[in-house]
Amino acid sequence: MQRTSGVLMHISSLANRYGIGSFGQEAYQFVDFLRNSKQTYWQILPLTTTSYGDSPYQSFSAFAGNTHLIDLEALVQAGWLQATDLEAIPFQERADQVDYHRIFQVRRPLLEKAVQSFQAQASSKDQEALADFIQEQASWLDPFCHYMAVKEAFDLKSWTQWPQAYQDPTTKEVQELLKQEAEVIYYHQVTQFWFFQQWQALKAYANRSGIQIIGDMPIYVAYDSVEMWLDRDLFKTDAKGRAVALAGTPPDNFTADGQFWGNPIYDWDYMKQTGYAWWIDRIQASLELYDVLRIDHFRGFESYWEVPADAQTAAEGHWVKGPGLDLFQALQKALGDLPIIAEDLGFMTDEVIAMRDATGYPGMKILQFGFEGDSDSTDLPHHYPVNSIAYVGNHDNETARGWWEDTANQDQRDQVDRYLNRRPGQAPSQVLNQGLAASVSQVVIYTMQDLLDLGNEARMNQPSTIGCNWQWRMSRPQVPQAVQEELTQITETYFRVNPQLVEES
Repeated sequence: MQRTSGVLMHISSLANRYGIGSFGQEAYQFVDFLRNSKQTYWQILPLTTTSYGDSPYQSFSAFAGNTHLIDLEALVQAGWLQATDLEAIPFQERADQVDYHRIFQVRRPLLEKAVQSFQAQASSKDQEALADFIQEQASWLDPFCHYMAVKEAFDLKSWTQWPQAYQDPTTKEVQELLKQEAEVIYYHQVTQFWFFQQWQALKAYANRSGIQIIGDMPIYVAYDSVEMWLDRDLFKTDAKGRAVALAGTPPDNFTADGQFWGNPIYDWDYMKQTGYAWWIDRIQASLELYDVLRIDHFRGFESYWEVPADAQTAAEGHWVKGPGLDLFQALQKALGDLPIIAEDLGFMTDEVIAMRDATGYPGMKILQFGFEGDSDSTDLPHHYPVNSIAYVGNHDNETARGWWEDTANQDQRDQVDRYLNRRPGQAPSQVLNQGLAASVSQVVIYTMQDLLDLGNEARMNQPSTIGCNWQWRMSRPQVPQAVQEELTQITETYFRVNPQLVEES
C-alpha cells in the first residue's frame, strides 16, 4: 500500500428514493466523487445478507449477497420491471434512515415480480448467463437457496426452531419440501445472480476510475445460517448439533457483563484437519468481491473469548487459543500474498501483535482513542506505524462531532486543540481529519459522516445495543462541492493523491 486515503461509506447509506442505498446511479456518482477528490479507496461494510438486529455482521450465509442492495431501476432498464411498478410504493418515510422492516415488506414483491418476468421473457443469452452463475457458484449457492426455501416455509424462523425432521438437511422430509419449493429456490438463484452481476459492474467501474474497494469480512457466521445448518462439523456442537460454545467479548470498562454475540464457535481442530479448506474458499470468494479485505476481530485468530451456550452473560466465558499463524500460512500457501487489513482493535496482547506482525498485514488505529486529556497514548499519530490504516473513528465509533459534543471532556478537547493546533472557527471534525491525513500511516480512511460534519444522529453502530443501528443514510445523492474541495485539499496537502491519477496526469 502506498501513501493514500479513502472514504468509509456503506452501500446502504447512499441516497435514493427507494429506502436503502443500492448499486444504482447513486453508487456510480459516489465513485465519481472519490475520483474527483483524488481518493484511492472506497471502504464498505459486509455485503452479505442481514438478519438479527439488521446487522451485516449477522448473516444467513458467509457467501450470499444482500438483495436489498439490488438496483431496482436496473431491473426496469432490463425489462424485468415496469417504471410504473415503482410508483406509489412507500419505500421510505425518512430520507436519512433505512427502515429495514418497511424495506423487507415492499421490496420482496417487486423482486418476485421481476423474477417471474425474467423466467418468462429472458433471452437465451440471459438464461445461459444465469445457468453459468448457478454452476460456477454451486458450492455455496445451492445450500443457501435450500436453506432459505426451508426457512421461508417455516415463517423465517431459525433452523433450531424448525420441526425436528427439517433440522437435518439430509432427511427425506427436507428433500420433499425442496421439490415443493422449486419456485422459491429459483427466486433466490435469480436474485443472487442479479446481486453479483450488479456489484461486479459497479466494482469494475470503480476500478476503471482508479478506486479500489476495501471490503469487510466478519470473523464469525450467525447461528441462524446455512453453514450451521449444513456443516456443523465446522463448529463446536453437541450430539444434537447444537452449539456448545458461543462468541463474545469479556467484561471491560464499557460493559460489565461483556458482549454476548451469540455466534457459534469454530472447531479449529477439525478445520486444521481439512487444511482450512472452508477458510480458503471464503477468503478466495471475498477477494473476488473486493480488492482489499478487512478481517473483523482479527485477534480472535490468536485467542478468542468462548462463552458456554447456556451462560447468562458473556462474563462466564474464558479465553481459548485459536489457530494462530498456522491458518494464515495455509492461506498464503493456497492463495499467495493477500491484501488483508487486520482489525486489531480492543484488547491486544503480545501474542496477537506478534501474529499480526508475522503476517505483515497492516493493523488499524483510531484517532479518537488517542486523546485522554493530558497523557501520551499509542493511539496518537506520533506513535502510528507506517504499516497501518488510520481512522478518526470507524462504523462502531461515534462520529467526530458526536464524540466532541457528547463524550469528550474539556481536558480531552483542550488536548485536541493543542496537539492538532485547531484554528479559531475550525470544526473538530475538520481538524481531526487533518490530523489523520498528516499521520505517517500509509492509508487513512475518513468516514462520510465526518466529512459532512454530522453528529451522533448519524452514528452507524453502537456495540452491545440492538435496534437503531445500521440505519444512517445520506439525505442527498450528491456530495456537497465544499466537502469535495476540502477533501481534495487535505489529500493534496498531505501527499495522499491516488497514484493512478498522478500517472495519468
